Amino acid sequence: MEKEFAAMPILPSVDFDDLLLLLPHELIGLAIVVGMLSVAIGRNHFVSTVISTAGMFAAGVAAAMQLYELAMGASTTMVTTLFVIDALSALFITLLAFSAIGVAIMSFAYFHKLDDARDEFQLLLSLATLGAITLVSSAHFITVVIGLEMLSMALYGMIAYPIHSGAWAANSLESAIKYLALSAVASATMLFGMALIYAATGTLVFLEIAVATAPLFYIGLLMLFAGAAFKLSLVPFHLWTPDVYQGGPLPAVAFLATLGKVAVAVFVIRLFSQPQIGQIMAVSTVVALVAVASILVGNLLALRQTNLKRLLAYSSIAHMGYLLIAVLSISAPALSGGTVTSSLALESALFYLLVYSLLSLGAFGCAILVSSSETEAAGVEDYRGLFWRSPWLASALLVMVLGLAGIPLTAGFIAKFQVFFAAVSDSQWGLLGALVIGSAVGLFYYLRVVYQMLMPVSETEKPFALREIGLESLGVPVVIAVLTLVVLWVGIYPEPLFALITAASF
Repeated sequence: MEKEFAAMPILPSVDFDDLLLLLPHELIGLAIVVGMLSVAIGRNHFVSTVISTAGMFAAGVAAAMQLYELAMGASTTMVTTLFVIDALSALFITLLAFSAIGVAIMSFAYFHKLDDARDEFQLLLSLATLGAITLVSSAHFITVVIGLEMLSMALYGMIAYPIHSGAWAANSLESAIKYLALSAVASATMLFGMALIYAATGTLVFLEIAVATAPLFYIGLLMLFAGAAFKLSLVPFHLWTPDVYQGGPLPAVAFLATLGKVAVAVFVIRLFSQPQIGQIMAVSTVVALVAVASILVGNLLALRQTNLKRLLAYSSIAHMGYLLIAVLSISAPALSGGTVTSSLALESALFYLLVYSLLSLGAFGCAILVSSSETEAAGVEDYRGLFWRSPWLASALLVMVLGLAGIPLTAGFIAKFQVFFAAVSDSQWGLLGALVIGSAVGLFYYLRVVYQMLMPVSETEKPFALREIGLESLGVPVVIAVLTLVVLWVGIYPEPLFALITAASF
């Protein structure tokens, strides 16, 4: 027994420099603890929001400073074998932290009149954000599981949050239970896949995995991808998405659609960026079929939707399919370009992920501004005549919708063009055809939203009443305005963002 204990590997110690590298995680964790103490002392929704927002802002600034140092030539650092602090993790921790600030500001306005406790939503939001940044900086399957479970556990509560409100009419409890049950199956599938990979390779550090020829390795990779595909709402693991989106409160759905998917997508990108993994024929074939199915099914089913949240749900399925096209080209054998093509595909995937998160967050923000925990503007027809009732809000929603459709002069066009170019460079003709067909179909349902906003409202009609912007919702227009300006700026002048992503590419 003594010999067995002596043979066990000892984890390397963590020094002060390592703790400094994990400063973004520590700051959000500190905000969670302070937030819980604040609730115990006395409930105040504004104070809880300030605490969570301050923690996320401090974490975002710390990550931005790390990104600057790494871009200036600082080396990538491993904190034990669990975390990797590189430009990619710093970039997405910055994005996630500042995006979470936007969700926190929106949720404060949304839940301002909730006839129930409101402070815990901010705690759940901070916990979910901590899980997301843990996931994007993971180098080990253990931290992947920890990050995923922190993210998922918090989302269960966020989706079901207004269930005790007498004014809440949506089926948030049903949505939360459905997401809980299916998410548990997905997590178990990923754990089984990790176990098979460990049995074949002898390591849980997925950044150091050497491709094995054992069938267990291939099965493990496919199971790992299947679990991640559920989290990303990819076909055929997408069935929960429209129901959860429709039943959950808008701030929780906005987080799930943006930060939740971005964190998992970064993990998938890291995994497929490992040498030769994308060249495994069985894995690449399955991923390609899932990408094509997601693009076609997502866009075709979105054509039938009259509920804006369900429409955005099916839209997100299609967008994750577009993302997979670039992911497949990262480590797939390139017919022309080799390493250059792989680098282009990686930059295209990261750029698309960044732009998608900004566009989705902006679209949900516009919906939140005209909604509350008492009543939501859920139907597409609720936005009828919005251009004549609130021109500035309609203009912001127009930018987001056209960006999701990939119309020029928006960041969405540049992102989709990058994916298109990556597919051409890697001769992915079948995927390229799916991208073109899906984009053409997508124009119809996106333009239907624009059509409703442009329609005049007659005197006999009673359109959805717009929210009066008070002190509690003053921050939401600011968030929407910032997102709109960024989307337009990147669509017109994308070079700075390209340079940032190039520096973050590993």
